[in-house]
Amino acid sequence: MVAGNSMKSTFNAQIYNTFGIEVRAAEYVEYETVDELKSLVPDLIQKRVLHIGGGSNLLFTQDFDGVVLHSRILGVEQVDEDADSVLVRVGAGMMWDDLVAETIAHRWYGIENLSLIPGEVGASAVQNIGAYGVEAKDVIERVECVDLHTGESRTFMNAECHYGYRQSIFKQEWRGRYAVTYVLYRLSKTFHPCLDYGNIRSHLNPNSEVTAESVRDVIIKIRREKLPDPAVMGNAGSFFVNPVVSREKFEALRQEYPMMPFYDVPNGVKIPAGWLIEQSGWKGKSLGAAAVHSRQALVLVNRGGASGQDILRLSDAVCAAVCEKFGISIHPEVNVI
Repeated sequence: MVAGNSMKSTFNAQIYNTFGIEVRAAEYVEYETVDELKSLVPDLIQKRVLHIGGGSNLLFTQDFDGVVLHSRILGVEQVDEDADSVLVRVGAGMMWDDLVAETIAHRWYGIENLSLIPGEVGASAVQNIGAYGVEAKDVIERVECVDLHTGESRTFMNAECHYGYRQSIFKQEWRGRYAVTYVLYRLSKTFHPCLDYGNIRSHLNPNSEVTAESVRDVIIKIRREKLPDPAVMGNAGSFFVNPVVSREKFEALRQEYPMMPFYDVPNGVKIPAGWLIEQSGWKGKSLGAAAVHSRQALVLVNRGGASGQDILRLSDAVCAAVCEKFGISIHPEVNVI
């Protein structure tokens, strides 16, 4: 993305639009403090506003005729401690993986399974990021925000965020209303490894002690093997949400596809979208410069020169193929702008 009339600083296309789509914004604004953000609100009220993080979960299909906001609020501060845990307050503009590395270095545990997820801290609270059996909601205690309509501060406790699978109140009822400024995480002083999701355990050295560092190293290795580097090939990581189907639907499908992978969840059965896409014949296929990645069908890539509309057309074709074959609707995890 390229800034049109930048109000504060230059917009870096590679960092803030990992699909590498060439689009423009009317205005781009970065802020470094809560007070600075509040001072901007009166000028934003009559404008279309998009608050972004690292740009790793966005697909721009056209120029944005409004203001793109980006937080540069950084820092990690321990604000509370008890016998078992610490409470840390983290600026929304901090890179997520930098936070994971820092917490492990301090021997604060709970997010090591979320290593190498792209994006920034603020997005963890909006998106409820998750991987390998862990979700951000498991450790978020509260979320500090600024109301972009009034300029007032508001703190949401975890229960008020209405977290679900890749969902929160910030993506639903309050979509676009609040800018996350700080996220407070309750982390454990004791390492409790979560190894049974995916193939983490099989990658660990059976003759060595399992540590947070070794789990992080394994997850980074797995992710780098499966997912393309956006600096080399434009992408937004996992493009689709893994669908959750009813137990009845799952049992019917398993009769026809006994080797179908699945995960039991409270409201049904989760089926990996990547598997569904691969079985539908789309893994490695393309529509022009937009393609389904050859190693991970959950990822759509820009092979060079694809527009946002090209990526969206591919997404629609993939969704239609999965629905036709399995009777399951899959939907983008990526925010389409």
